[in-house]
Order: sequence, then C-alpha cells, then structure tokens
Amino acid sequence: MPSKRPTIDDVASRSGVARVTVSRVLNGGQNVRAEVRDRVLKAVEELNYTVNIQARTLAGGSTSLITLVHPVDDESEPNSYWESALELGALRACADFGLQLVTQRVPKQKWKKRDWVIELIERNRAEGIILTPPFSDDAELRNLILSKGCLLTCIAPGPTAAEEIVSVRIHDERAGFEIAQYLLRLGHRQFAFIGGLAGHVSAARRWDGILKALIAAGIERSDIVVRNGDFTFKAGVDLTPEILSHDPRPTALICANDDMAVGALFAAHKMGLVIPDDLSITGFDDTPVSALIWPPLTTIHQPIQEMGYKAVELITDQIKNRRPGPAGHNEVLEHSIVERQSTAPPHDLSAASI
Repeated sequence: MPSKRPTIDDVASRSGVARVTVSRVLNGGQNVRAEVRDRVLKAVEELNYTVNIQARTLAGGSTSLITLVHPVDDESEPNSYWESALELGALRACADFGLQLVTQRVPKQKWKKRDWVIELIERNRAEGIILTPPFSDDAELRNLILSKGCLLTCIAPGPTAAEEIVSVRIHDERAGFEIAQYLLRLGHRQFAFIGGLAGHVSAARRWDGILKALIAAGIERSDIVVRNGDFTFKAGVDLTPEILSHDPRPTALICANDDMAVGALFAAHKMGLVIPDDLSITGFDDTPVSALIWPPLTTIHQPIQEMGYKAVELITDQIKNRRPGPAGHNEVLEHSIVERQSTAPPHDLSAASI
C-alpha cells in the first residue's frame, strides 16, 4: 500500500506550530519569527511535503504558476522544435517540483508593448516567468517583471544580460568558434554564414566565434558572404542561391540554426549541387530533422530540453528562498559538434589528394 501523502496538518504537528502559521510561512507571509520559519521549513523538508496547488490558489496563496514566454513572428513558420523542446524540459521540471506551467506566445507586433506581461503577473498571477531570446536581452522588460515582484529566469541571453540576471545558456561564441575550426581543419577557405534575427544576441555571438576562428586562420571578413535570416526553413531556401552566386563560390555554409541549414540543403539540391562534395553545410541545435534529412546534417548539439528543465529549477530555487536569485547567476551547459555526412573536405582538395 502506498504511504499516506503528508498534509499541512502533519507539517504543523512536526514543527509544533498552528496550521495557520504553516500556511503563512508557505505563502511568504510576514510577521513570522525566523526561528519559527526555519522550524516549519525543516518539517516540510523532512516530510517531503508538497503543496496542493489548486487548494493553495483557491485560498488566495501562491499559484506556483510558471510562464514560459516565446516571442513569435506570425508571418513566418515557428521554430517548432526549439519551442517544443524547451516546453518539454520545463514540463518535466514542473512535474518534479510540483509547479504548473503555461506558455505564452507573443506576436511580433506586441514585442515592444508591455500589456501582455502585466496581465501575466497581475491577472494570471504568474509567480515566475522564463524569457527566451530575444526577450532575454530586453533589459526594460526584465526590469519591469522584477519590479512587479515576479521571479525571473532567462534562457540563452547574451553576455551582458547574463551578468545581470539568473539564466541558463550554452557558450554560443565558443560553439561558433569550434564549428568554424572544424571546417577549417577539413580544408575549407571560402565561407558563407546565414545568421539570425536582428537583436538575437546569442545568434550574434555564434557569428562572433565563427569570425574569430576565420580571421585567426587568415581569412578576411570581406571574403566571407554573410546574410541574415529569421531561423526558418524558408530563409535557408531563399538566401542560398544568392549566396552561392558569389565568385569564388563558398565551399562551406554555416547556418545559425538547423531549420535554415535544412532549407539551404534543399536549395543546394535544387541547384544540382552534390552535398558535401560541392558544398559543406552545418547547422546549430541538433534538432531531430538534422538526423533525418539526406545527407544528415553536421551541427552543434544544444541541450534544449535540459535548458528548459534548468530554467524551471532556477525559478524553483528562487521560490524556495522567497526572493530573486543573485544577479549574474547563470548555468552554462555543455555543447558539442555532431559530425554527420553534410560536411567533407572541399571537392578540389579531395580530388588533389586522390
């Protein structure tokens, strides 16, 4: 038989206080002596007590509601795996920590407005908000959330924002540097890059790393073909023909995410190019599609589900401590290069070695 789930009365009995005192402690109420608060929290830990969220909300206490915010452009297809993988990781964490998760998709026309976030906090009573790029780097938005007493964690902010907030990220610049070095080791000297949306700092940092590696190898910035996309398959399809019209034609195309890389692969096939003999293509994220297309895509593995989980974990720590986390606390997760068949030495180099 399963053991009985501990109740608030069990916590009260274990800590030697009234039920109302336990409720006041769990809801962050004032006028509780530090010694009493510590005793209650110790009893909660010993009993492995978790709050009944529905009952707590009806009683007017904390909702334990976490909102994951996605900025979206309704005029283009969504980066569906990025969103769904973050949500899956966050949902698993909420299940582990006894929280509720909702997602909020904010259309582009509302990115600079603030009514939606005020509604999340004041009407929907969100206890914590998780921002994704480019919102992660919006200092005004972050400060508004914190000024309303809401807890905050950011995913994939740029280095400036990472010094000011609680966040989880990978080292984008280092990842960009490593993928460029990998292609340089294969013998490539003619490069192109498809970047992301303006204001998407983590994508810009990937480009910073790529550029550092190429300049260190003696390749001039002016010799690299650079275009900005919007992280969609369509962007890769549309931009690739123009990129490949340059003389000399790039032999390596680095894309800031997998969706654009798959679009580039499609466009290259349509142009009659053989991948990777005529063109090496790399992506970023290691989404499921990167392993399913032909040829499978060389890419940077970014632990997206783990990022979603960690973001909720960081919010949970703040809820337990009943205050925002320390400025500049960020978790940097590991990335890696996943080498597949979309990359090889440039064709002329391969022919010379035969």
